Amino acid sequence: MKKGGGTKKSTATKKSVAATQGATQQRESPAPAPPVPASPPPPAPRRDAPVVLRVEGLRKRFGRTTAVDGIDLTVRRGEIYGFVGPNGAGKTTSLSMMTGLLRPDGGSVVVGEDDVWRSPEEAKRALGVLPDRMRLFDRLTGAQMLYYCGVLHGLDRHTARSRSDDLARALALEGALDRPVADYSIGMIKKVSLAAALIHSPRLLVLDEPFEGVDPVSTAQAIDLLRAYARAGGTVVLSSHNMDLVERVCDAVAVIVGGAILAEGSLDEVRAGSSLEERFVELAGGRTAVEGLEWLTTFSD
Repeated sequence: MKKGGGTKKSTATKKSVAATQGATQQRESPAPAPPVPASPPPPAPRRDAPVVLRVEGLRKRFGRTTAVDGIDLTVRRGEIYGFVGPNGAGKTTSLSMMTGLLRPDGGSVVVGEDDVWRSPEEAKRALGVLPDRMRLFDRLTGAQMLYYCGVLHGLDRHTARSRSDDLARALALEGALDRPVADYSIGMIKKVSLAAALIHSPRLLVLDEPFEGVDPVSTAQAIDLLRAYARAGGTVVLSSHNMDLVERVCDAVAVIVGGAILAEGSLDEVRAGSSLEERFVELAGGRTAVEGLEWLTTFSD
């Protein structure tokens, strides 16, 4: 009897201890963390924000060819503004006139309160430019070129070097700054050119095809940088043939075809219920049926 009673008591004791340990472990185990809510997308720039770039009646002819036919644009502070069009539409010519690289035949370009052609020094001080086919001092290393651009914009030596290092980290250029620019790939040239445009912290960035030849990882880093710049009050005008990228990045867009603006406004206004690519193709004349190329399917072997 004593044996049986001892066994029951031992079993009960073990159960009690186990229950106590389980309760203790349950009390000591941390409660699962509540799910972190997704951060909301950055607010779109207000359409009543101050105007940073105003273009009115801009025109340019080359001989008998009208490259730009009296275009008007209004770009506001904090916007990333896409400027898109087919090849030969007048994008690069327009951007070159907006930044003081090409004299227009007519019209005006005002950056802030300064006319680009009447007060070029004041206007260009607020500009950072990545032009098409930018010619660089390619015998300099990347670090030397960025330092030179910084000092040229009035930065002291320490600030120019510090900002060069910051931009190199942000654009994944660290391993290339000691190499001559002549050894850079097309994508690397684009990245160091973007760094050169940013180094003096301009109010307005004008970028002509800034992501052409740039790898996807570096493109994503550059986009993050431009978004942070715009959230802080900077303004970006960029041209691109990549409609998906423009649709993801830009707040407003203008479509230029044959030297004329066919659509301009917020992204939703220009898309008009379809994708930007579909709307772009529609404005540019639609798709042309491919005919007369039956020989292409006969193959030479």
